[in-house]
Amino acid sequence: QSQLVESGGGLVQPGGSLRLSCAASGFSLENFAIGWFRQAPGKEREGVSCISKSGGSTNYADSVKGRFTISRDNAKKTGYLQMNSLKPEDTAVYYCAALYYCSAPGYASWGQGTQVTVSS
Repeated sequence: QSQLVESGGGLVQPGGSLRLSCAASGFSLENFAIGWFRQAPGKEREGVSCISKSGGSTNYADSVKGRFTISRDNAKKTGYLQMNSLKPEDTAVYYCAALYYCSAPGYASWGQGTQVTVSS
């Protein structure tokens, strides 16, 4: 059974930081790119960031560029999303996915999500 599990979400004040983790089990995460997505109440799911299989290429949505940093540790079978300078509009359920490529559609596994709430 393949599985991705997100963790690290919670309640944080505007301007605060959180680090999300995406841990894989049952498959070789090093064979896949890792994407982060989010879905806010009443809105469609949107792409946030993606990192290539090797970690040599990353991309970010314009809304998070300069504030979020994606990374991975293939030895730990884990991906990360460091979120700084958080804003209320970042409030959403955050999901990670094992993707075949950042630059093409297709996924191998999808997590259940972790809630991030930014509020004073």
